[in-house]
Amino acid sequence: MNNFSYIKVSDAKQAIAELNGDIRNKAVAGGTNINDLLKYFVTKADKLVDINPIQEFNSIIRLDDGGVRLGALHTNADTAYDPIIEERYPLLSKAILAGASAQIRNMATNGGNLMQRTRCYYFYDISTPCNKRDPGSGCSAISGYNRIHAILGQSENCIAVFPSDMCVALAALNAQVNISGPNGERKLPFANFHRLPSETPHLDNNLIHGEVITSIDLPAEGFAENYSYLKLRDRSSYSFALVSVASAFELEQGTIKNARIALGGVAHKPWRVLEAEDFLKQKEPTRENFSQAAKIILNGAFGYEHNNFKIELAHRAIIRNCLMALYPESQRPGAKPSR
Repeated sequence: MNNFSYIKVSDAKQAIAELNGDIRNKAVAGGTNINDLLKYFVTKADKLVDINPIQEFNSIIRLDDGGVRLGALHTNADTAYDPIIEERYPLLSKAILAGASAQIRNMATNGGNLMQRTRCYYFYDISTPCNKRDPGSGCSAISGYNRIHAILGQSENCIAVFPSDMCVALAALNAQVNISGPNGERKLPFANFHRLPSETPHLDNNLIHGEVITSIDLPAEGFAENYSYLKLRDRSSYSFALVSVASAFELEQGTIKNARIALGGVAHKPWRVLEAEDFLKQKEPTRENFSQAAKIILNGAFGYEHNNFKIELAHRAIIRNCLMALYPESQRPGAKPSR
């Protein structure tokens, strides 16, 4: 770990001033990811700006439009177990609780969850080429061991995947990210926050240097009646998703009035295809229709030597999770699988 200075700030204005728009200055909250990145020399920092004392970032409040605002410094654990979230946005609660370990969720923050970086082996191994870590050096994963890597949205420069569970649910819920920076405040639809690798794989999101996430807004519609989060991984404890699916439906008289499906573990950002959701509208919630939606979502998917299996796995996971969303009680511990 390289030497760096450390400072605590008490408000957003001070945080922005200390970050000073410099990539070498980094904000730290829970620190569950950035500490590893610094420790293994994956990234460097001249200054760490501790934003934890900013009280205005640490809350969950109801909005006048019926939505809910999640403070960027509210922990993942406190968010998942908040009565408002459990009641109105159970999909988000389930997704958060599927991620990491209880100890990490107690430390990790909502804003930090959005900012976490890929867990690609080669990104963390500084002895190997990695365009995300060192632009222009190459992507070792393409010809290497790529079992956990992307099948959608990848480029010749990077096939890493975004690891978050929480963000898959936020994508499905149409969340909005509130940002503050040197040029004032702005809002980003969640779909526009994270980036695909394209020619700039070192850029994970559209945050500008010196900006900080202040909060995340959830819309009034939380799909509390028909939802499911499915995470398929190598082990059921503390493992990142090979494929994850967030599904949510609004049903009316036996047909789908509104549908949301987002995937994790398959791309550089949470993957959502609006065409598939539109296809399901006004149709019956059947296995056949969910299978067709899965084909639309996975159109163009392709794998590499070690991860071709993820295409079929994702197709089956989408169908299974959509069926589970029809019976939310199927997610309870010990419950039998939905039909």
